[in-house]
Formats: sequence, C-alpha cells, structure tokens
Amino acid sequence: MHIGKLNEISRRAFLHRSSQLAAAGAASSWAMGLAGIGEAAAFSPGTDYKALVCIFLYGGNDHNSMLVPFDSANYDLYSAIRGGGPGQTAGGITPARASLAATVLAPPQGQVLTNDIQYALAPQMTRLKARFDQGAMAPMLNVGPLIVPLTLDQYKSSNLVANPRPAKLFSHNDQQSTWQSSKPEGATDGWGGRMGDLALSSNSNALFTCISATGNAVMLSGTQALSYQVSSGGAIAVNGIKRSLYGSSKGSAALNTLMTQAHTHVLESDYNTVAKRSIDAEGVVSAALSQVSLATSFAPAVGRNRLAEQLSIVAQLIAARQPLGVRRQVFMVSLGGFDTHDRLPQDHPGLMDTLDFAMDAFYRATLELGVADKVTTFTASDFGRTLASNGDGSDHGWGSHHLVMGGAVAGGRYYGTAPQISLNSNDQVGQGRLLPTTSVDQYAATMATWFGVAPSELPSVAPNIGRFATSNLGFLG
Repeated sequence: MHIGKLNEISRRAFLHRSSQLAAAGAASSWAMGLAGIGEAAAFSPGTDYKALVCIFLYGGNDHNSMLVPFDSANYDLYSAIRGGGPGQTAGGITPARASLAATVLAPPQGQVLTNDIQYALAPQMTRLKARFDQGAMAPMLNVGPLIVPLTLDQYKSSNLVANPRPAKLFSHNDQQSTWQSSKPEGATDGWGGRMGDLALSSNSNALFTCISATGNAVMLSGTQALSYQVSSGGAIAVNGIKRSLYGSSKGSAALNTLMTQAHTHVLESDYNTVAKRSIDAEGVVSAALSQVSLATSFAPAVGRNRLAEQLSIVAQLIAARQPLGVRRQVFMVSLGGFDTHDRLPQDHPGLMDTLDFAMDAFYRATLELGVADKVTTFTASDFGRTLASNGDGSDHGWGSHHLVMGGAVAGGRYYGTAPQISLNSNDQVGQGRLLPTTSVDQYAATMATWFGVAPSELPSVAPNIGRFATSNLGFLG
C-alpha cells in the first residue's frame, strides 16, 4: 500500500477513535474538526428550532412495573403471574391495585386496547399522569429492536435468512447498542448521530448538534457528527488551562501551548488542532450559558435527582441555542439502576419517582422557554423484562413500553399494540418476554420525520425501516 494512503487511513482511524474519548479533562469535541467534511442533507431554511432528547434507562426497565394493568380482569391476571396478594393487595412484585388509582390513564376519546386492558402508571408517576391528561405525553406500547416484522412462529423458525432477528438478544451491552444503533456492541454510529449527520449543514456551529450529558454513547455518534460532552455543571474545561497549573499561570500557558501548537507529524497535528477547538468550544459554551437564567427548579424537595441535573443542563443549552448557532439538536441523558433481577419492589419505585420528577421538570422548563412544541423527550432502554417473577425481581426481556413527551406529541392516548397478560400467548417468546410489535426503527423514523428528515433519507437513520408497513407511528404532529 502506498505510504501516503496508509498515513491517511491511520489519520482517519486516530480521529475516529479519539472522538470516543475525553482527554485531559476536556470534552470530546473532535467533531468540530470534522464539521466541514461534507454537506449533510439540507433541512428547511429559516430559524425554526427542534430538539430530540433521549433518556436512556440503563439496565433494562421493568416496563410491567411502569405501566401496570389496572382494570380488574387484567390486573388479576397480572397479579397471579407476579405473586400478588389476596383481594388485589400487594404481594410478590405486584403493587396493590388501590395504589394505582391516582395514576390511571384514561384516553379522553375512549381508546380501546387488546382485551379491554386499562393501564395505570407506577404510583409515583403522578406528574406524568397529569401530562398525559394534558395531551403532552403518550406511552408507546411494546417497542423493541426488529430487523423485520416477526410472528412467534417466525421467531421459532430455523430459517434465519427469511426470519432474521437482532443479534445477541437479552445481552445488556449488545442490546443497549442495538437500541441506539441497530447493531450489537461494536457499532460506531447511532440513529441520533445519523440524524445529526443530516442536520450538520443547518447549524452554523456543527459541533453542538449532538450533545451528551451522560458520557460516551453510540447513540449520538454519526459518520460525521460526533457527540460533544458536557457535565451537569456545563462545559468541561481543561483544568490546567482554565485555572492556574499548580498555582502557576506560566504553567497554564505552557500546557496551553503544548496542547495547541502546530506539529509536522500528522497525528500530533490533528490532536492539537482538535484540542485547540475543544478549548475554544468550552469558552463558547460557558459564555453562552452565562447568559441563561431559568426559573424552573430541577431540585427535588429532598436529596438529589441526577437525571434532573442532566436535564437541567440540556434545558440551559436549549435556552442558549442562538449564541451556540444551532437549529437542530439531539441530546442524550441517562438513568441507571434498572437491572432489577432482585429488589424490584424496593428499588423500582424510587427509579420511577426520579424519572417522573425529572421529565416533568424538564417539560416545565421547555414551557418557560417557549419551546415545548419544539422539544421532544423520549425514553429508551436495553430491553424490557419478563412478566414472570423470579421471586424478587424480573429477568431480561425484549419488547418494552416507553414514554414520549412534548408539546408536539399527540398525547393522551396510546400508540402501538397492547400485549396480552400471559406467559403463553403468541406475543411473547417465553416467561412473558414481549415479542415487539413495533420496531425501534419505526420509533426512530417517526421522530426523524418530525425533526425534518426527508422520507428518502429515513433509511440512513433507521436502516430497517423499509421492511415495515409504516414509517410514521403518528405520535408527533
């Protein structure tokens, strides 16, 4: 191979891998150096703004405890499977039916679901129940990764060419990646980043197209767009440059020079070029955020809510959208602790309270900023969990229920297909592991369409979308 071509390949590999890391306390802002590589698809001209905010629930949320059957017949089936007590009282991993009365979701137009099932949110989620009633929140039922639509017989078939299914089902790392990218662990780009690729040319500062408040995640990596990382406190600075190094201003100046000076070696030169732009970007973000003042409180009455803290910085960045030079943005935040093989009755309620408070606070902030109809927030997770109890928790599943919220959401109703409350129905693959009836590709494509992605561009975001009957699930106006 020609040595020049080898150097170019090495350079590209270095840049690609470097974009995954935060070095010396700086944000991963390598994308700034790549912003001009190519023209992305053009969004409509103008000054309109739209943002998507992914809340990833790491560990696999027990959707059966977030959205609980409430009507008497289906609650009894649910309780029997999950070890409920007599007379619809709490038991096993089942909440008492009476505890759900304040969070029953009743679509105002009388939507009828499978087996006349009626759901209630977890008892802690009274705020999101109010948002559902206001038409700003909607549950998406039984969504999960699919390559093609699958029936139970097709899932059981040995003909994997005709009936492909996602690789390495029920594996945390692989399914986190599959949810975020349509590929198992090792994927290098996700559907949020691929939307970012298309939006780069609509933002005057392309670096701030995809922003993570939760560290590295494939969700926000594109082929050109890479995630800029922030902390809950704002832009991440190189401390030795932002402040004096060991009490020495000369030391700080020397470090700045070392990190930003030109080099003849191609890798050193690229490293220092993007390091300088990272340092510059921190200054831009910090200056923009210094002008933001939000009245909305993200602090709970007691303790801390780390998800709310992440969403607080997202709200501030949205408020600073004009000085940051962006019209389209994709954000990611996360909450961990959902791998509830045990202690589900003890731990899951607190997680639901955390999620409920944080999502509601963020929605209130978008109302304050006047952008509620321009910001759509949605949940995602590794997978759902089994309907069957393992005694003190539930095990890895597949399909799951999720929540979508925002002023543009056609809320106050359900989307997707409600599963049967059963361990032997044809919409589950064993122990109540749901066989998804809606694909993540459809979920993503619906949001991409609202975001401004053209129909012809949807396959670049959701690669399997052409295999499904519809690319728009209708939950966004």
